[in-house]
Amino acid sequence: MSCGVPGMEDAGCLFLFGYNPADAHPIVARRILRAKEKGAKIIVADPRVIETARIADIYLPLKIGSNIAFLNAFANVIVSEGMADKKFIEEHTTGFDEWWETIKNYTPENTAEITGIDPEQMRAAARMYATAEPSSIICWGMGVCQHHQNVEAVHTCAAIACISGQIGKPNSGVAPVRGQNNVQGACDMGALPNYFPGYQSVTDPAIKQKFADAWGVPVEKLSDHVGYKVSDVPTLIEQGKLHAFYNFGEDPVQTEPDAKHLTEQLAKLDLFICQDIFMTQSAALADVVLPATSWGEHEGTFTACDRTFQYFSAAVPPKGECRHDWEIIADLSTRMGYPMHYENAQDIWDTELRAMWPKAAGATYERMQGTGYAQWPVPTEDHPGSPDLFLGGQFSTPDGKARLKAHDFDTPTEMPDDEYPLVLCTVREVGHYSCRSMTGNCRTLSLLADEPGEIHINPEDAAARGIRDGEIVRAFSRRGETMSRACVDERTDKGTVYMTYQWWVGKCNNLTLHVVDTKSHTPEDKYSACQVEAVADQVWAERHLQELYHELKDRLAAEASAQDAEPVMA
Repeated sequence: MSCGVPGMEDAGCLFLFGYNPADAHPIVARRILRAKEKGAKIIVADPRVIETARIADIYLPLKIGSNIAFLNAFANVIVSEGMADKKFIEEHTTGFDEWWETIKNYTPENTAEITGIDPEQMRAAARMYATAEPSSIICWGMGVCQHHQNVEAVHTCAAIACISGQIGKPNSGVAPVRGQNNVQGACDMGALPNYFPGYQSVTDPAIKQKFADAWGVPVEKLSDHVGYKVSDVPTLIEQGKLHAFYNFGEDPVQTEPDAKHLTEQLAKLDLFICQDIFMTQSAALADVVLPATSWGEHEGTFTACDRTFQYFSAAVPPKGECRHDWEIIADLSTRMGYPMHYENAQDIWDTELRAMWPKAAGATYERMQGTGYAQWPVPTEDHPGSPDLFLGGQFSTPDGKARLKAHDFDTPTEMPDDEYPLVLCTVREVGHYSCRSMTGNCRTLSLLADEPGEIHINPEDAAARGIRDGEIVRAFSRRGETMSRACVDERTDKGTVYMTYQWWVGKCNNLTLHVVDTKSHTPEDKYSACQVEAVADQVWAERHLQELYHELKDRLAAEASAQDAEPVMA
């Protein structure tokens, strides 16, 4: 994010594109409400009438899968109607002429059939965004990032901010609100295949030497190429390139697309390790389970989506044989030939992040105690931190200028047809978190919403299939099938159904397509062709799903008991 979350309150316009804050990020949603109360204009572009659409000044019900066509036409309006900031473009960007060669071909009129947006409505939204004072912010979430043109969409969002001059000043620019509670922190710490901690490239010889020296190893011991992504795992196993997989705090059998295929591939591994706090479906398949500590049993830091470091302390000591994640990793590393010796989490923070990443040097534990925080870049201990990036139009490129990039629209990979006429889009709901390994074990939350979850469907689509609200239905695709409870929802667009990915029995990732974009390798979770049909015997369906759920819970409990009988690493 180029701005801070608190600063969103003081923007003149918030453009929410493929982002549902009320369900995905309730704390951010409160900031958006406050911005509205202060007079900010709200634009929402989303296939569904999400909660924030209710307070929007302009709601744009774009067709799912049309992001690039929409953004290109939106950008076209800003330039063609004379709202581009020519001075900012000339002084702080490069590549405008080439960018315009693509953008000029997309107008609100010639993209209307693709996007489903009335041209005048799009023009009104572009005017509202480009002319807002004192600033505008484009916010996006997984509705942008989980398409096969996701990086292209991000390029275009950034270009729109640049060509309109709505970046490089306080409370402006781009706000990609991250998917999980510490995705930003994981990336900061180098949990990426292309970066060392602090976004320092693994292919840069000088950076490699810097880390080799700090870690006391020959530079040739460090990889000089970009590694694989988690979405590559099943393909790599199938190709015989991957033989061992160390899964750390994730349940890929639940969260990754085409769950059946992934499960089949995991069974082929020579060694599968899971490090977790609960017996998940993935851990149940593992050869070794390493019991870690939960957030309440250890200390550490989170990085919020707006680059804010926050410290948290342990509330209770670890139970049983559970150990802190860093202790397990350090012990394994030592046994494998590279000794790691740290005193505590602060020791790791100071030596592996602050000492190695200049932009985090001032983020001391002392500064983050209590309600303190540090927002990077924070290069020194007396630096106030940086809620806003790129001030004055200075970007993080060698010449300090933003690169404008444009892309032509491409249709989603798997389009609906006669056999699979509906589009499945995975979404979130506020009652449970992520793959539900934590919240699914909370009795109170289970009372609010439980298996098999819901599949949201438009009333016309439901009526055409004889489906009534609350009934169990069968959903299926070319990959597999699942059963879920129909939620006949007038806020859902016709031709599309929506499911959250946390349900264990009503698992939507039995249906999703495992196709990734070519740059980030993010799965195309927002667009898979499927079909939904009514189930005639509802009594049988209810009982069947209850049986499946209890069988799954019993199996996981049995696996946990079996693991208890196994010796744990001393």
